[in-house]
Amino acid sequence: MSDSVVRIGGASGFWGDSSVGAPQLAMVPGIRYLVFDYLAELTMSILAAARAKNPDLGYATDFVEVTARQILQTCHARGIRLIANAGGMNPRACARALEKLAAELGVAARIAVVDGDDVMPMLPSLRERGVRDLYTGAPLPQRVTSANAYLGALPIARALALGADIVVTGRVVDSAVTLGALIHEFGWDAGDYDRLAAGSLAGHLIECGCQATGGLFTDWRDVPDWAHIGYPVIECAADGSFVVTKPEGTGGLVSVPSVAEQMLYEIGDPANYILPDVVCDFTRVRMTADGPQRVRVSGARGRPPTETYKVSATCADGFRCTGTLTITGFEAAAKARRSGEAILERTREIFRRQGLADYSATDLSVLGTEGVYGPHAQPHDLREAVMRLAVAHPQRQALEIFSREIAPAGTSWSAGTTGSLNAGRPGVAPQIKQFAFLLPKTAITPRVALDGQIEDIMVPAGSPAALAPGSDAPQECPALPSDAVSVPLLRLAWARSGDKGDSANVGIIARRPEYLPWIASQVSAPAVADYLRHLVHGPVTRYALPGIGAFNFVLEQALGGGGMASLRNDPLGKGMAQIVLGMPVRVPGDLL
Repeated sequence: MSDSVVRIGGASGFWGDSSVGAPQLAMVPGIRYLVFDYLAELTMSILAAARAKNPDLGYATDFVEVTARQILQTCHARGIRLIANAGGMNPRACARALEKLAAELGVAARIAVVDGDDVMPMLPSLRERGVRDLYTGAPLPQRVTSANAYLGALPIARALALGADIVVTGRVVDSAVTLGALIHEFGWDAGDYDRLAAGSLAGHLIECGCQATGGLFTDWRDVPDWAHIGYPVIECAADGSFVVTKPEGTGGLVSVPSVAEQMLYEIGDPANYILPDVVCDFTRVRMTADGPQRVRVSGARGRPPTETYKVSATCADGFRCTGTLTITGFEAAAKARRSGEAILERTREIFRRQGLADYSATDLSVLGTEGVYGPHAQPHDLREAVMRLAVAHPQRQALEIFSREIAPAGTSWSAGTTGSLNAGRPGVAPQIKQFAFLLPKTAITPRVALDGQIEDIMVPAGSPAALAPGSDAPQECPALPSDAVSVPLLRLAWARSGDKGDSANVGIIARRPEYLPWIASQVSAPAVADYLRHLVHGPVTRYALPGIGAFNFVLEQALGGGGMASLRNDPLGKGMAQIVLGMPVRVPGDLL
Protein backbone atom coordinates (compact mmCIF):
# COMPACT_ATOMS: atom_id res chain seq x y z
CA MET A 1 0.00 0.00 0.00
CA SER A 2 1.38 3.38 -1.02
CA ASP A 3 1.50 6.29 1.40
CA SER A 4 2.57 8.75 -1.26
CA VAL A 5 0.66 10.71 -3.83
CA VAL A 6 -0.08 8.66 -6.95
CA ARG A 7 0.08 10.48 -10.30
CA ILE A 8 -2.11 9.19 -13.12
CA GLY A 9 -2.41 10.70 -16.60
CA GLY A 10 -5.53 10.51 -18.74
CA ALA A 11 -4.06 9.94 -22.21
CA SER A 12 -7.13 9.21 -24.35
CA GLY A 13 -10.80 10.14 -24.22
CA PHE A 14 -12.02 8.10 -27.19
CA TRP A 15 -10.79 6.05 -30.15
CA GLY A 16 -9.59 8.83 -32.39
CA ASP A 17 -8.13 11.15 -29.74
CA SER A 18 -4.86 12.90 -30.56
CA SER A 19 -1.63 10.92 -30.62
CA VAL A 20 0.17 13.65 -28.65
CA GLY A 21 -1.41 12.83 -25.26
CA ALA A 22 0.51 9.72 -24.23
CA PRO A 23 4.02 10.94 -25.16
CA GLN A 24 3.31 14.22 -23.39
CA LEU A 25 2.18 12.51 -20.19
CA ALA A 26 4.94 9.90 -20.23
CA MET A 27 7.44 12.68 -19.53
CA VAL A 28 5.63 14.09 -16.47
CA PRO A 29 7.90 13.72 -13.40
CA GLY A 30 6.64 11.04 -11.03
CA ILE A 31 3.82 9.79 -13.27
CA ARG A 32 3.00 6.21 -12.31
CA TYR A 33 0.13 5.23 -14.63
CA LEU A 34 -1.26 6.22 -18.00
CA VAL A 35 -4.92 5.33 -18.52
CA PHE A 36 -6.80 5.20 -21.81
CA ASP A 37 -10.49 5.18 -22.70
CA TYR A 38 -11.30 4.06 -26.24
CA LEU A 39 -14.81 2.65 -26.16
CA ALA A 40 -18.14 4.15 -27.12
CA GLU A 41 -21.23 2.15 -28.10
CA LEU A 42 -20.64 2.80 -31.81
CA THR A 43 -17.01 1.75 -31.37
CA MET A 44 -18.12 -1.60 -29.97
CA SER A 45 -20.29 -2.30 -33.01
CA ILE A 46 -17.41 -1.37 -35.36
CA LEU A 47 -15.06 -3.65 -33.44
CA ALA A 48 -17.60 -6.49 -33.51
CA ALA A 49 -17.79 -6.19 -37.31
CA ALA A 50 -13.98 -6.17 -37.56
CA ARG A 51 -13.69 -9.33 -35.44
CA ALA A 52 -16.33 -11.07 -37.56
CA LYS A 53 -14.17 -10.48 -40.65
CA ASN A 54 -10.83 -11.26 -38.97
CA PRO A 55 -10.51 -13.14 -35.65
CA ASP A 56 -7.25 -11.26 -34.98
CA LEU A 57 -9.04 -7.89 -34.95
CA GLY A 58 -11.85 -6.38 -32.88
CA TYR A 59 -9.72 -4.10 -30.70
CA ALA A 60 -8.61 -0.43 -30.91
CA THR A 61 -5.63 -0.92 -33.19
CA ASP A 62 -4.39 2.64 -32.63
CA PHE A 63 -3.47 1.73 -29.06
CA VAL A 64 -0.91 -0.75 -30.36
CA GLU A 65 0.19 0.69 -33.69
CA VAL A 66 0.33 4.38 -32.73
CA THR A 67 0.33 4.89 -28.98
CA ALA A 68 2.23 1.92 -27.59
CA ARG A 69 4.80 2.10 -30.38
CA GLN A 70 5.56 5.69 -29.34
CA ILE A 71 5.78 5.21 -25.58
CA LEU A 72 6.44 1.57 -24.68
CA GLN A 73 10.21 1.92 -24.30
CA THR A 74 9.91 5.19 -22.36
CA CYS A 75 7.26 3.80 -20.02
CA HIS A 76 9.26 0.63 -19.40
CA ALA A 77 12.37 2.65 -18.56
CA ARG A 78 10.45 4.94 -16.21
CA GLY A 79 8.31 2.28 -14.56
CA ILE A 80 5.03 3.65 -15.90
CA ARG A 81 2.18 1.14 -16.14
CA LEU A 82 -0.52 1.30 -18.82
CA ILE A 83 -4.22 0.54 -18.36
CA ALA A 84 -6.52 0.66 -21.40
CA ASN A 85 -9.95 -0.60 -22.40
CA ALA A 86 -8.55 -0.83 -25.94
CA GLY A 87 -9.34 -4.56 -25.98
CA GLY A 88 -12.88 -3.80 -27.07
CA MET A 89 -14.45 -6.97 -28.47
CA ASN A 90 -11.17 -8.91 -28.56
CA PRO A 91 -8.83 -8.02 -25.66
CA ARG A 92 -6.75 -11.18 -26.04
CA ALA A 93 -5.95 -10.32 -29.66
CA CYS A 94 -4.96 -6.84 -28.47
CA ALA A 95 -2.65 -8.40 -25.88
CA ARG A 96 -1.07 -10.64 -28.52
CA ALA A 97 -0.41 -7.64 -30.74
CA LEU A 98 1.17 -5.81 -27.79
CA GLU A 99 3.37 -8.81 -27.01
CA LYS A 100 4.58 -8.85 -30.60
CA LEU A 101 5.32 -5.11 -30.48
CA ALA A 102 7.13 -5.40 -27.14
CA ALA A 103 9.35 -8.14 -28.54
CA GLU A 104 10.11 -6.00 -31.59
CA LEU A 105 11.08 -3.06 -29.35
CA GLY A 106 13.06 -5.20 -26.92
CA VAL A 107 10.75 -4.47 -23.98
CA ALA A 108 10.00 -7.17 -21.41
CA ALA A 109 6.42 -6.32 -20.52
CA ARG A 110 3.93 -8.47 -18.63
CA ILE A 111 0.53 -7.97 -20.25
CA ALA A 112 -2.70 -8.88 -18.48
CA VAL A 113 -6.14 -9.23 -20.02
CA VAL A 114 -9.42 -8.47 -18.25
CA ASP A 115 -12.49 -9.98 -19.91
CA GLY A 116 -15.78 -11.68 -19.10
CA ASP A 117 -17.85 -8.71 -20.23
CA ASP A 118 -19.11 -10.30 -23.48
CA VAL A 119 -22.64 -11.60 -22.88
CA MET A 120 -23.48 -12.52 -26.49
CA PRO A 121 -23.63 -16.27 -25.62
CA MET A 122 -26.35 -15.48 -23.07
CA LEU A 123 -28.68 -13.71 -25.51
CA PRO A 124 -30.86 -16.71 -26.52
CA SER A 125 -31.76 -17.43 -22.89
CA LEU A 126 -32.21 -13.73 -22.15
CA ARG A 127 -34.56 -13.41 -25.11
CA GLU A 128 -36.59 -16.35 -23.82
CA ARG A 129 -36.79 -14.66 -20.41
CA GLY A 130 -38.21 -11.56 -22.09
CA VAL A 131 -35.44 -9.09 -21.29
CA ARG A 132 -36.52 -5.52 -22.03
CA ASP A 133 -34.73 -2.27 -22.84
CA LEU A 134 -33.92 -0.31 -19.69
CA TYR A 135 -35.35 2.93 -21.08
CA THR A 136 -38.01 2.08 -23.67
CA GLY A 137 -39.27 -1.31 -22.52
CA ALA A 138 -38.78 -2.74 -26.02
CA PRO A 139 -37.99 -6.47 -26.38
CA LEU A 140 -34.48 -7.62 -27.27
CA PRO A 141 -34.06 -7.43 -31.07
CA GLN A 142 -33.14 -10.47 -33.13
CA ARG A 143 -30.13 -8.90 -34.85
CA VAL A 144 -27.69 -8.00 -32.08
CA THR A 145 -24.21 -6.90 -33.13
CA SER A 146 -22.58 -6.77 -29.69
CA ALA A 147 -23.60 -7.07 -26.04
CA ASN A 148 -21.17 -6.21 -23.27
CA ALA A 149 -21.53 -5.63 -19.54
CA TYR A 150 -19.83 -2.62 -18.00
CA LEU A 151 -17.36 -4.22 -15.59
CA GLY A 152 -15.73 -2.41 -12.69
CA ALA A 153 -12.27 -1.75 -11.28
CA LEU A 154 -11.65 -4.81 -9.09
CA PRO A 155 -10.35 -7.05 -11.92
CA ILE A 156 -7.97 -4.29 -13.01
CA ALA A 157 -6.65 -3.92 -9.45
CA ARG A 158 -6.11 -7.67 -9.29
CA ALA A 159 -4.19 -7.68 -12.59
CA LEU A 160 -1.88 -4.99 -11.21
CA ALA A 161 -1.42 -6.94 -7.97
CA LEU A 162 -0.32 -9.93 -10.05
CA GLY A 163 2.43 -7.78 -11.54
CA ALA A 164 1.04 -6.65 -14.89
CA ASP A 165 2.89 -3.80 -16.60
CA ILE A 166 0.05 -3.35 -19.08
CA VAL A 167 -3.61 -4.14 -18.43
CA VAL A 168 -5.88 -4.49 -21.48
CA THR A 169 -9.61 -4.76 -20.85
CA GLY A 170 -12.80 -5.27 -22.78
CA ARG A 171 -15.81 -3.20 -21.78
CA VAL A 172 -15.38 -1.54 -18.40
CA VAL A 173 -16.87 1.72 -17.11
CA ASP A 174 -14.67 4.59 -18.25
CA SER A 175 -13.54 5.56 -14.76
CA ALA A 176 -12.53 1.99 -13.81
CA VAL A 177 -9.12 2.26 -15.48
CA THR A 178 -8.24 4.96 -12.94
CA LEU A 179 -10.03 3.47 -9.93
CA GLY A 180 -8.34 0.10 -10.49
CA ALA A 181 -4.91 1.72 -10.20
CA LEU A 182 -5.89 3.56 -7.01
CA ILE A 183 -7.37 0.44 -5.39
CA HIS A 184 -4.10 -1.35 -6.07
CA GLU A 185 -1.86 1.48 -4.90
CA PHE A 186 -3.68 2.27 -1.67
CA GLY A 187 -5.13 -1.13 -0.81
CA TRP A 188 -8.67 0.21 -0.67
CA ASP A 189 -11.23 -2.39 0.32
CA ALA A 190 -14.31 -3.20 -1.77
CA GLY A 191 -16.38 -1.73 1.08
CA ASP A 192 -14.38 1.53 1.29
CA TYR A 193 -17.21 3.33 -0.45
CA ASP A 194 -16.19 6.95 0.14
CA ARG A 195 -12.72 6.30 -1.23
CA LEU A 196 -14.08 4.29 -4.13
CA ALA A 197 -16.39 7.20 -4.94
CA ALA A 198 -13.48 9.64 -4.76
CA GLY A 199 -11.34 7.45 -7.02
CA SER A 200 -14.26 7.08 -9.43
CA LEU A 201 -14.65 10.86 -9.55
CA ALA A 202 -10.94 11.20 -10.29
CA GLY A 203 -11.39 8.74 -13.13
CA HIS A 204 -14.51 10.50 -14.37
CA LEU A 205 -12.66 13.81 -14.55
CA ILE A 206 -9.80 12.50 -16.69
CA GLU A 207 -11.62 9.86 -18.77
CA CYS A 208 -12.36 12.36 -21.55
CA GLY A 209 -8.83 13.65 -21.99
CA CYS A 210 -8.58 17.40 -22.49
CA GLN A 211 -12.19 18.05 -21.51
CA ALA A 212 -10.78 18.41 -17.97
CA THR A 213 -8.06 20.87 -19.01
CA GLY A 214 -10.05 23.53 -20.84
CA GLY A 215 -11.48 21.51 -23.71
CA LEU A 216 -15.14 22.43 -24.42
CA PHE A 217 -14.95 25.10 -21.69
CA THR A 218 -17.70 27.73 -21.84
CA ASP A 219 -15.23 30.62 -21.62
CA TRP A 220 -13.17 29.33 -24.51
CA ARG A 221 -11.32 32.60 -25.03
CA ASP A 222 -9.68 32.09 -21.62
CA VAL A 223 -8.08 28.82 -22.73
CA PRO A 224 -4.62 29.42 -24.26
CA ASP A 225 -2.75 27.42 -26.87
CA TRP A 226 -5.28 24.85 -28.06
CA ALA A 227 -2.69 23.27 -30.35
CA HIS A 228 -0.51 22.28 -27.38
CA ILE A 229 -3.25 21.70 -24.81
CA GLY A 230 -2.14 19.63 -21.82
CA TYR A 231 -3.73 16.27 -21.04
CA PRO A 232 -4.99 15.83 -17.46
CA VAL A 233 -3.01 14.51 -14.52
CA ILE A 234 -4.44 13.61 -11.13
CA GLU A 235 -2.39 13.50 -7.95
CA CYS A 236 -4.33 11.30 -5.53
CA ALA A 237 -3.72 10.68 -1.83
CA ALA A 238 -4.67 7.60 0.18
CA ASP A 239 -7.72 9.33 1.70
CA GLY A 240 -9.19 9.83 -1.78
CA SER A 241 -8.58 13.57 -2.01
CA PHE A 242 -6.84 14.60 -5.20
CA VAL A 243 -5.58 17.45 -7.34
CA VAL A 244 -6.29 17.87 -11.04
CA THR A 245 -3.45 19.43 -13.01
CA LYS A 246 -1.61 19.13 -16.34
CA PRO A 247 1.98 18.94 -17.59
CA GLU A 248 4.09 22.07 -17.21
CA GLY A 249 4.51 24.20 -20.29
CA THR A 250 1.40 22.94 -22.02
CA GLY A 251 -1.64 24.87 -23.18
CA GLY A 252 -5.13 24.58 -21.80
CA LEU A 253 -6.66 25.65 -18.52
CA VAL A 254 -7.15 23.85 -15.22
CA SER A 255 -9.49 25.99 -13.12
CA VAL A 256 -12.37 25.36 -10.73
CA PRO A 257 -15.06 26.07 -13.37
CA SER A 258 -13.34 24.05 -16.13
CA VAL A 259 -13.02 21.03 -13.82
CA ALA A 260 -16.53 21.52 -12.42
CA GLU A 261 -17.93 21.47 -15.95
CA GLN A 262 -16.29 18.10 -16.56
CA MET A 263 -17.70 16.65 -13.33
CA LEU A 264 -21.19 17.37 -14.66
CA TYR A 265 -20.48 15.87 -18.08
CA GLU A 266 -22.72 12.91 -18.97
CA ILE A 267 -24.10 12.31 -15.48
CA GLY A 268 -27.71 11.84 -14.39
CA ASP A 269 -28.76 12.09 -10.76
CA PRO A 270 -25.58 13.40 -9.06
CA ALA A 271 -26.61 11.79 -5.76
CA ASN A 272 -26.77 8.39 -7.48
CA TYR A 273 -24.00 8.08 -10.04
CA ILE A 274 -24.18 4.30 -10.44
CA LEU A 275 -20.97 2.40 -11.12
CA PRO A 276 -20.24 -1.33 -10.73
CA ASP A 277 -18.11 -0.82 -7.61
CA VAL A 278 -19.97 1.98 -5.83
CA VAL A 279 -22.92 4.36 -6.02
CA CYS A 280 -21.38 7.83 -5.92
CA ASP A 281 -22.84 10.97 -4.42
CA PHE A 282 -21.25 14.08 -5.93
CA THR A 283 -23.66 16.63 -4.48
CA ARG A 284 -21.24 17.76 -1.74
CA VAL A 285 -18.06 17.70 -3.78
CA ARG A 286 -15.99 20.82 -3.31
CA MET A 287 -13.35 22.26 -5.61
CA THR A 288 -10.75 24.88 -4.68
CA ALA A 289 -7.76 26.40 -6.44
CA ASP A 290 -4.50 24.81 -5.26
CA GLY A 291 -2.05 27.02 -7.13
CA PRO A 292 -1.60 27.79 -10.82
CA GLN A 293 -3.24 25.15 -13.03
CA ARG A 294 -4.18 23.04 -10.01
CA VAL A 295 -7.63 22.28 -8.56
CA ARG A 296 -8.12 20.32 -5.35
CA VAL A 297 -11.21 18.06 -5.25
CA SER A 298 -12.78 16.50 -2.16
CA GLY A 299 -16.13 15.54 -0.69
CA ALA A 300 -17.27 12.61 -2.86
CA ARG A 301 -19.32 10.10 -0.90
CA GLY A 302 -20.19 6.51 -1.71
CA ARG A 303 -22.74 3.82 -0.90
CA PRO A 304 -22.91 0.08 -1.67
CA PRO A 305 -23.20 -0.73 -5.37
CA THR A 306 -26.33 -2.14 -6.92
CA GLU A 307 -26.70 -5.88 -7.55
CA THR A 308 -26.70 -5.53 -11.35
CA TYR A 309 -24.37 -4.72 -14.19
CA LYS A 310 -25.56 -2.51 -17.01
CA VAL A 311 -25.27 -4.21 -20.39
CA SER A 312 -25.00 -2.21 -23.59
CA ALA A 313 -26.00 -4.03 -26.77
CA THR A 314 -25.84 -2.69 -30.29
CA CYS A 315 -28.40 -3.80 -32.86
CA ALA A 316 -28.60 -3.47 -36.64
CA ASP A 317 -31.85 -1.78 -37.68
CA GLY A 318 -31.89 -0.87 -41.36
CA PHE A 319 -29.62 1.68 -43.02
CA ARG A 320 -28.79 5.38 -42.97
CA CYS A 321 -27.27 7.96 -45.29
CA THR A 322 -26.40 11.66 -44.97
CA GLY A 323 -26.02 13.99 -47.92
CA THR A 324 -24.94 17.62 -48.05
CA LEU A 325 -24.98 20.51 -50.51
CA THR A 326 -23.24 23.87 -50.22
CA ILE A 327 -25.23 26.77 -51.66
CA THR A 328 -24.13 30.39 -52.04
CA GLY A 329 -25.72 33.65 -53.07
CA PHE A 330 -28.75 35.65 -52.02
CA GLU A 331 -31.36 33.73 -49.99
CA ALA A 332 -28.92 30.82 -49.65
CA ALA A 333 -30.79 29.26 -46.71
CA ALA A 334 -34.15 29.25 -48.50
CA LYS A 335 -32.56 27.73 -51.60
CA ALA A 336 -30.86 25.07 -49.50
CA ARG A 337 -34.07 24.06 -47.77
CA ARG A 338 -36.00 23.89 -51.04
CA SER A 339 -33.26 21.65 -52.50
CA GLY A 340 -33.59 19.22 -49.59
CA GLU A 341 -37.36 19.14 -49.88
CA ALA A 342 -37.10 18.46 -53.62
CA ILE A 343 -34.70 15.55 -53.05
CA LEU A 344 -37.14 13.99 -50.59
CA GLU A 345 -40.11 14.49 -52.91
CA ARG A 346 -38.30 13.04 -55.94
CA THR A 347 -36.90 9.99 -54.14
CA ARG A 348 -40.22 9.18 -52.50
CA GLU A 349 -41.83 9.08 -55.95
CA ILE A 350 -39.08 6.71 -57.13
CA PHE A 351 -39.66 4.52 -54.07
CA ARG A 352 -43.37 4.27 -54.84
CA ARG A 353 -42.70 3.30 -58.46
CA GLN A 354 -40.31 0.55 -57.34
CA GLY A 355 -42.56 -0.73 -54.56
CA LEU A 356 -40.28 0.48 -51.76
CA ALA A 357 -41.53 1.76 -48.43
CA ASP A 358 -41.15 5.37 -47.34
CA TYR A 359 -38.19 6.52 -45.27
CA SER A 360 -38.32 5.37 -41.66
CA ALA A 361 -36.91 8.75 -40.60
CA THR A 362 -35.61 11.97 -42.13
CA ASP A 363 -33.84 15.06 -40.79
CA LEU A 364 -33.49 18.11 -43.03
CA SER A 365 -31.51 21.04 -41.66
CA VAL A 366 -29.73 24.06 -43.06
CA LEU A 367 -26.47 24.58 -41.22
CA GLY A 368 -25.83 28.18 -40.33
CA THR A 369 -29.50 29.08 -39.73
CA GLU A 370 -29.52 28.18 -35.98
CA GLY A 371 -32.04 25.44 -36.63
CA VAL A 372 -31.20 23.75 -33.32
CA TYR A 373 -32.39 26.90 -31.55
CA GLY A 374 -35.93 26.42 -32.88
CA PRO A 375 -38.13 29.38 -31.91
CA HIS A 376 -35.11 31.12 -30.32
CA ALA A 377 -33.14 31.34 -33.58
CA GLN A 378 -32.04 34.80 -34.66
CA PRO A 379 -32.67 35.62 -38.33
CA HIS A 380 -29.60 35.87 -40.54
CA ASP A 381 -29.33 36.92 -44.18
CA LEU A 382 -26.98 34.10 -45.11
CA ARG A 383 -25.17 34.14 -48.42
CA GLU A 384 -23.62 30.72 -47.84
CA ALA A 385 -25.41 27.73 -46.32
CA VAL A 386 -25.07 23.97 -46.13
CA MET A 387 -28.07 21.74 -46.66
CA ARG A 388 -27.77 18.58 -44.56
CA LEU A 389 -30.23 15.78 -45.23
CA ALA A 390 -30.03 12.58 -43.17
CA VAL A 391 -32.37 9.68 -43.88
CA ALA A 392 -33.01 6.14 -42.68
CA HIS A 393 -34.67 3.22 -44.45
CA PRO A 394 -35.08 -0.53 -43.84
CA GLN A 395 -33.52 -1.35 -47.24
CA ARG A 396 -30.08 -0.43 -48.58
CA GLN A 397 -31.49 -0.28 -52.13
CA ALA A 398 -33.66 2.72 -51.23
CA LEU A 399 -30.77 4.71 -49.79
CA GLU A 400 -28.60 3.96 -52.78
CA ILE A 401 -31.31 5.70 -54.82
CA PHE A 402 -31.20 8.63 -52.36
CA SER A 403 -27.41 8.80 -52.66
CA ARG A 404 -27.58 9.01 -56.46
CA GLU A 405 -30.29 11.68 -56.50
CA ILE A 406 -28.33 14.34 -54.58
CA ALA A 407 -25.78 15.24 -57.24
CA PRO A 408 -28.38 16.30 -59.88
CA ALA A 409 -29.22 19.27 -57.66
CA GLY A 410 -25.96 20.82 -58.87
CA THR A 411 -27.38 21.35 -62.37
CA SER A 412 -31.14 21.14 -61.95
CA TRP A 413 -32.21 23.49 -59.19
CA SER A 414 -30.68 26.32 -57.20
CA ALA A 415 -28.24 28.87 -58.52
CA GLY A 416 -25.10 28.86 -56.41
CA THR A 417 -25.10 25.11 -55.70
CA THR A 418 -21.36 24.60 -55.45
CA GLY A 419 -20.85 21.06 -54.26
CA SER A 420 -21.12 18.57 -51.42
CA LEU A 421 -19.20 18.07 -48.22
CA ASN A 422 -19.23 14.35 -49.05
CA ALA A 423 -16.35 13.00 -51.11
CA GLY A 424 -18.41 11.79 -54.03
CA ARG A 425 -21.76 10.16 -53.38
CA PRO A 426 -22.61 9.80 -49.69
CA GLY A 427 -22.16 6.29 -48.39
CA VAL A 428 -24.93 4.05 -47.12
CA ALA A 429 -24.17 2.55 -43.71
CA PRO A 430 -25.99 0.22 -41.32
CA GLN A 431 -28.26 1.96 -38.83
CA ILE A 432 -26.99 0.86 -35.41
CA LYS A 433 -29.13 1.33 -32.32
CA GLN A 434 -28.32 0.83 -28.67
CA PHE A 435 -30.23 -1.55 -26.41
CA ALA A 436 -29.49 -1.35 -22.66
CA PHE A 437 -30.55 -3.77 -19.94
CA LEU A 438 -29.49 -4.97 -16.50
CA LEU A 439 -28.03 -8.33 -15.51
CA PRO A 440 -27.43 -9.67 -11.99
CA LYS A 441 -23.78 -9.55 -11.04
CA THR A 442 -24.03 -13.21 -10.15
CA ALA A 443 -24.57 -14.00 -13.85
CA ILE A 444 -21.19 -12.64 -14.94
CA THR A 445 -17.66 -13.65 -13.90
CA PRO A 446 -14.85 -11.22 -14.74
CA ARG A 447 -11.50 -12.88 -15.49
CA VAL A 448 -7.86 -11.89 -15.43
CA ALA A 449 -5.40 -13.68 -17.71
CA LEU A 450 -1.64 -13.23 -17.18
CA ASP A 451 1.32 -15.39 -18.16
CA GLY A 452 -0.95 -18.19 -19.34
CA GLN A 453 -2.92 -18.33 -16.08
CA ILE A 454 -6.61 -17.36 -15.83
CA GLU A 455 -8.17 -16.26 -12.57
CA ASP A 456 -11.88 -15.70 -11.91
CA ILE A 457 -12.49 -12.49 -9.96
CA MET A 458 -15.10 -12.55 -7.23
CA VAL A 459 -17.07 -9.31 -7.17
CA PRO A 460 -19.43 -8.31 -4.32
CA ALA A 461 -23.01 -9.16 -5.23
CA GLY A 462 -24.21 -5.63 -4.42
CA SER A 463 -27.21 -4.29 -2.60
CA PRO A 464 -30.84 -4.78 -3.68
CA ALA A 465 -31.88 -1.63 -1.80
CA ALA A 466 -33.71 0.96 -3.87
CA LEU A 467 -31.92 4.26 -4.41
CA ALA A 468 -33.53 7.43 -3.08
CA PRO A 469 -33.48 10.04 -5.85
CA GLY A 470 -31.40 13.17 -5.39
CA SER A 471 -33.04 16.45 -4.56
CA ASP A 472 -33.52 19.82 -6.19
CA ALA A 473 -33.09 23.23 -4.54
CA PRO A 474 -35.77 25.70 -3.45
CA GLN A 475 -37.17 27.80 -6.26
CA GLU A 476 -38.42 30.84 -4.37
CA CYS A 477 -38.17 33.85 -6.64
CA PRO A 478 -36.46 36.87 -5.06
CA ALA A 479 -38.31 40.12 -5.49
CA LEU A 480 -37.11 41.90 -8.60
CA PRO A 481 -36.25 45.61 -8.13
CA SER A 482 -37.30 48.30 -10.57
CA ASP A 483 -33.87 48.32 -12.22
CA ALA A 484 -34.03 44.61 -13.15
CA VAL A 485 -32.49 43.71 -16.48
CA SER A 486 -32.72 40.62 -18.66
CA VAL A 487 -29.45 38.89 -19.52
CA PRO A 488 -28.62 35.58 -21.15
CA LEU A 489 -27.84 32.80 -18.70
CA LEU A 490 -24.30 32.86 -20.11
CA ARG A 491 -23.65 36.02 -18.08
CA LEU A 492 -24.47 34.14 -14.87
CA ALA A 493 -23.26 30.59 -15.43
CA TRP A 494 -20.94 28.10 -17.06
CA ALA A 495 -22.44 24.99 -18.65
CA ARG A 496 -21.57 21.58 -20.10
CA SER A 497 -23.81 18.99 -21.77
CA GLY A 498 -23.53 15.37 -22.84
CA ASP A 499 -25.55 12.27 -23.63
CA LYS A 500 -26.72 8.96 -22.24
CA GLY A 501 -28.59 7.13 -24.97
CA ASP A 502 -31.59 9.24 -25.96
CA SER A 503 -31.24 11.41 -22.84
CA ALA A 504 -29.07 14.48 -22.52
CA ASN A 505 -27.83 16.30 -19.47
CA VAL A 506 -27.05 19.96 -19.03
CA GLY A 507 -24.96 21.03 -16.05
CA ILE A 508 -25.25 24.68 -15.01
CA ILE A 509 -22.68 26.21 -12.61
CA ALA A 510 -23.19 29.68 -11.12
CA ARG A 511 -20.31 32.05 -11.82
CA ARG A 512 -20.80 33.66 -8.41
CA PRO A 513 -22.74 32.49 -5.32
CA GLU A 514 -24.98 35.55 -5.43
CA TYR A 515 -26.21 34.53 -8.88
CA LEU A 516 -27.51 31.18 -7.62
CA PRO A 517 -30.94 32.32 -6.28
CA TRP A 518 -31.81 33.96 -9.60
CA ILE A 519 -30.76 30.88 -11.53
CA ALA A 520 -32.61 28.59 -9.12
CA SER A 521 -35.85 30.56 -9.37
CA GLN A 522 -35.94 31.10 -13.13
CA VAL A 523 -33.95 28.28 -14.75
CA SER A 524 -36.27 25.61 -13.41
CA ALA A 525 -37.05 22.21 -14.89
CA PRO A 526 -40.36 23.44 -16.40
CA ALA A 527 -38.64 26.52 -17.81
CA VAL A 528 -35.89 24.46 -19.47
CA ALA A 529 -38.45 21.97 -20.78
CA ASP A 530 -40.39 24.82 -22.37
CA TYR A 531 -37.27 26.48 -23.79
CA LEU A 532 -36.16 23.20 -25.42
CA ARG A 533 -39.60 21.90 -26.39
CA HIS A 534 -38.56 21.77 -30.06
CA LEU A 535 -35.83 19.26 -29.17
CA VAL A 536 -36.85 17.52 -25.95
CA HIS A 537 -39.96 15.33 -25.94
CA GLY A 538 -39.70 13.66 -22.53
CA PRO A 539 -39.56 14.75 -18.88
CA VAL A 540 -36.96 17.21 -17.61
CA THR A 541 -35.61 16.78 -14.07
CA ARG A 542 -33.37 19.16 -12.15
CA TYR A 543 -30.92 18.12 -9.42
CA ALA A 544 -28.91 20.42 -7.14
CA LEU A 545 -25.18 20.17 -6.42
CA PRO A 546 -24.71 22.69 -3.58
CA GLY A 547 -21.06 21.77 -3.14
CA ILE A 548 -20.10 23.57 -6.37
CA GLY A 549 -23.17 25.83 -6.66
CA ALA A 550 -24.61 23.99 -9.62
CA PHE A 551 -27.65 22.25 -11.10
CA ASN A 552 -27.83 19.24 -13.37
CA PHE A 553 -30.77 18.89 -15.76
CA VAL A 554 -31.62 15.47 -17.18
CA LEU A 555 -33.56 15.72 -20.45
CA GLU A 556 -35.27 12.54 -21.63
CA GLN A 557 -36.15 11.74 -25.26
CA ALA A 558 -33.91 14.62 -26.21
CA LEU A 559 -31.60 13.39 -28.98
CA GLY A 560 -33.78 11.89 -31.69
CA GLY A 561 -32.94 8.36 -30.55
CA GLY A 562 -29.44 9.27 -29.43
CA GLY A 563 -25.96 8.38 -30.57
CA MET A 564 -25.85 5.95 -33.47
CA ALA A 565 -29.63 5.91 -33.88
CA SER A 566 -30.08 9.69 -34.24
CA LEU A 567 -30.14 11.48 -37.60
CA ARG A 568 -29.51 14.85 -35.98
CA ASN A 569 -26.37 16.85 -36.61
CA ASP A 570 -25.76 16.83 -32.84
CA PRO A 571 -26.72 13.29 -31.78
CA LEU A 572 -24.64 13.48 -28.57
CA GLY A 573 -26.13 16.67 -27.17
CA LYS A 574 -22.81 18.52 -27.23
CA GLY A 575 -24.51 21.79 -28.15
CA MET A 576 -27.45 21.50 -25.76
CA ALA A 577 -25.74 23.53 -23.02
CA GLN A 578 -24.90 26.29 -25.48
CA ILE A 579 -28.58 26.59 -26.37
CA VAL A 580 -29.64 26.71 -22.70
CA LEU A 581 -27.05 29.44 -22.02
CA GLY A 582 -29.17 31.67 -24.25
CA MET A 583 -32.13 31.55 -21.84
CA PRO A 584 -33.04 35.03 -20.58
CA VAL A 585 -32.80 35.58 -16.82
CA ARG A 586 -33.96 38.74 -15.05
CA VAL A 587 -31.64 40.06 -12.33
CA PRO A 588 -31.11 43.33 -10.47
CA GLY A 589 -29.11 45.74 -12.59
CA ASP A 590 -26.46 46.25 -9.92
CA LEU A 591 -25.89 42.50 -9.48
CA LEU A 592 -23.68 42.26 -12.56
